[in-house]
Amino acid sequence: MSEDDERQPSLPSDLEFVSNKVRNCNATGSGSGHPEFQSAYPDQVLENVLENVLHFLTSKQDRNAASLVCKSWYRVEALTRSELLIGNCYAVSPARVTARFARVRALHLKGKPRFADFNLMPPDWGAQFNPWALAMAKAYPWLEKVHLKRMSVTDDDLVALAELFLGFKELSLVCCDGFGTGGLAIFVNKCRQLKVLDLTESEVTDDDTDWISCFPEGESHLESLIFDCVEFHINFEALERLVARSPSLKKLRLNRYVSIEQLYRLMIRAPQLTHLGTGSFSPPEIAAQGDQEPDYVNAFAACKSLVCLSGFREIIPDYLPAIYPVCANLTSLNFSYANITAEQLKPIISKCHKLQVFWVLDSICDEGLQAVAATCKELRELRVYPVNAREDSDCPVSDVGLRAISEGCRKLQSILYFCQWMTNAAMIAMSNNCPDLLVFRLCIMGRRRADHVTGEPMDDGFGAIVMNCKKLTRLAVSGLLTDKAFDYIGRHGKLLRTLSVAFAGDSDMGFKYVLEGCPQLQKLEIRDCPFGDAALHSGLHHYYNMRFLWMSSCSLTRHGCREIARAVPHLVVEVIRPADVDEMDDAVEILYMYRSLEGPRTDLPKFVTIL
Repeated sequence: MSEDDERQPSLPSDLEFVSNKVRNCNATGSGSGHPEFQSAYPDQVLENVLENVLHFLTSKQDRNAASLVCKSWYRVEALTRSELLIGNCYAVSPARVTARFARVRALHLKGKPRFADFNLMPPDWGAQFNPWALAMAKAYPWLEKVHLKRMSVTDDDLVALAELFLGFKELSLVCCDGFGTGGLAIFVNKCRQLKVLDLTESEVTDDDTDWISCFPEGESHLESLIFDCVEFHINFEALERLVARSPSLKKLRLNRYVSIEQLYRLMIRAPQLTHLGTGSFSPPEIAAQGDQEPDYVNAFAACKSLVCLSGFREIIPDYLPAIYPVCANLTSLNFSYANITAEQLKPIISKCHKLQVFWVLDSICDEGLQAVAATCKELRELRVYPVNAREDSDCPVSDVGLRAISEGCRKLQSILYFCQWMTNAAMIAMSNNCPDLLVFRLCIMGRRRADHVTGEPMDDGFGAIVMNCKKLTRLAVSGLLTDKAFDYIGRHGKLLRTLSVAFAGDSDMGFKYVLEGCPQLQKLEIRDCPFGDAALHSGLHHYYNMRFLWMSSCSLTRHGCREIARAVPHLVVEVIRPADVDEMDDAVEILYMYRSLEGPRTDLPKFVTIL
């Protein structure tokens, strides 16, 4: 979908194909020679054939390319989409979407930019789901799935989903807010065919409503129930009954108010689970006197299908041996809430030979990462989060752990690594040992920190990553970086789609190198860098090809941003003003630019100005 759908049926990356399930179509011709088959127009025959052919075209890039062939392909490609991914809810209007795509059964919709997760954007900025819900109800009464990320969802929206889409089956809310237990109670009660309810890192308001007990009685269709982000007690007895009558339940992630004893009761009722979030992994505060402690080891041993394990909030490490029986089959293990040591990790990780995804806190130290490297030869994704994210804290992981991972986990494709100290040598080793990296995010928490051995900038380390990891699509840079690092990125990061930069660069040239050299760049996030108006102007040729540009605490002015707004049609230039900044101040604290087929949005809060 482009500026003019009729003239040029192109498709921005904000609106992407996810998967395709076309209905079976009867052929319009046969060998029988009946006149009704012979009278079809050639274009109709082509479109009917295309409907069946496009069934096999599942890549969103291929689908988008097919829609550009001609108007006929454009029409048929739209008719055969059943799932939509809209990467920015303001890039296109609900009316335009429903006018083009007639058979949508699943919607994936994203709202606020990622920096909203770090409190860099006021919470009431926008991204309301309500206009989309109303439009979908009219156009797609058969809608079955909605996946939302960083959207504002009200209780009324949840009620609308339940009442207006009679066959609704799947709701996933990631980093969403605005709703509470009252809306959830009505939603789960009215969605009789509900298979998936995933609440991930969302803010749920406690309305003193027992929403768990509102699931309909009788056998449940639930396959996935995730509520680990809910920060208050739930009715455990109702949850236990729900799990017992959900024979298809495969994924269950519990919140911190579910104790390990309660977890045991759920596990013996659902041994078929494949994904489990354990809850607190500690006993209740008030335990019954004289009761024998459950056999947690046998409970885990009975879950023979378990491949993904997470949770471990409020953990008591003495209970960790209970998970030993399932470690050999695990492909994903998330310890990102468990403050455990290397000694506590080693007996577990030594059994995890199939592990492909591992999230952990830096409390395991470099020693723990060395144990991971020694065992997890199939590892594809590693995330190491800080226990203490302060810049002046002591971080127990370093270049030593990174180098160990690169030497032991040669199949690594994605890494997020928080640390205080790093060396170019360790990054160069990783670029040589893990050439299949798609994602490299290094967060050196101290600002503008150099190689802690040589004192040199981190330019050569990041240069090696973009030169040797030729499949790289996402990069986050930190540490002491000069314009030389951005020159490396511009010359070698030809497949980069997402770039995040903080506290880096010397001048506007760094910004210019990136925008002139990275043709695939879709998302650019920059904070606290010395880039100004001249840098912003250097990207005029590229902005319409991008999904968004975020810049905060840089050196921009309203005048410079206004010139961009005038020069690039269909680009929305938002200036977001913090509460303590004067409205007439020419300096721009936050700039958020994104492409839109609709022009400026109409739901602007007072602190946002569109230039």
